[in-house]
Amino acid sequence: MTVNRQIILAKRPVGMPDDSNLKLQDGTVPEVGEGQVLVRTIYLSLDPYMRGRMSAAKSYSASVEEGAVMEGATVGQVVESRSGDFKQGDYVLCPGGWQEYSVNNPKMMRKLDPAQAPISTAVGVLGMPGFTAYVGLDEIGKPQKGETVVVSAAAGAVGQVVGQIAKIQGCRVVGVAGAEDKCKHVVEAYGFDACVNYKDADFRDQLKQACPNGIDVYFENVGGETFDAVMELVNDFARIPVCGRIAHYNDTEQPQGPDRLPGFMGKVLVKRLLLKGFIQFDYAHRGPDFQRDMGAWIRDGKVKYQEDLVDGLENAVSAFQGLLQGKNRGKLLIRVSDDPTLK
Repeated sequence: MTVNRQIILAKRPVGMPDDSNLKLQDGTVPEVGEGQVLVRTIYLSLDPYMRGRMSAAKSYSASVEEGAVMEGATVGQVVESRSGDFKQGDYVLCPGGWQEYSVNNPKMMRKLDPAQAPISTAVGVLGMPGFTAYVGLDEIGKPQKGETVVVSAAAGAVGQVVGQIAKIQGCRVVGVAGAEDKCKHVVEAYGFDACVNYKDADFRDQLKQACPNGIDVYFENVGGETFDAVMELVNDFARIPVCGRIAHYNDTEQPQGPDRLPGFMGKVLVKRLLLKGFIQFDYAHRGPDFQRDMGAWIRDGKVKYQEDLVDGLENAVSAFQGLLQGKNRGKLLIRVSDDPTLK
């Protein structure tokens, strides 16, 4: 155990990141200092927000520096501990990054119990994506029984959970996804009332037919054509939690055409829309509520989830490109090493 394969941010991408931006290299396994913990990565979470971390533009969190290991949440197993809070063999959630081994501050770690749930769910339905869905819908969307909730990226890590929570709350749920098999899956597996493929030529007509009473809540994950189509159907007092705009993350120039902002703001005013961006850590105080509710919903079969597992750190860059192109089915994970809990 001397080599630590890792992916560094070699240079900031313009447009879609590739192997020239994110380079795989052999590093060394870091030494463990007093009070620190060495963790072997089992699962690396890939999430759309990471594209923003690659940019130098000011955002809600600091950018990854060029030459540094790319950041990311991981699930792993403790190899060596110089902290009284963790011991060798413990399974943990930590900010290990895109690498095989990481040294972590115990304050940034959480112990996992494989007997309670698969450890991979700590970066999925029981982790940040699930929590994002939970607080965004509850705190901003505030769905009421009988209302229509539309969810973009409906088959993704966040979207699949948003729709199921809205169904639990008695809403009509319409998903938007980019493939027929994705649409079929969210209807059959997650209980959505309908799902529309935004790549279809008659997408706008299909969305209108799926929302005969208009749209009361739109959980925004993508932007682009989907956002434009939804805005034609929003009801008075509709609520729009803005979680992501993945269709624009690789834009290299301003959009062409007339300035549509005045018309959009006119609609916000006339329809009295609530449009609010949010970052999940703003609602950290809701963590206990989330763990209680989501744990119960999963045990009762009210919430199901899908994971998209890709083997090998060497495949992380191509998998991340696929994520930004909507190719993933469910929560995207890189299996960096074997998961002993599955044996």
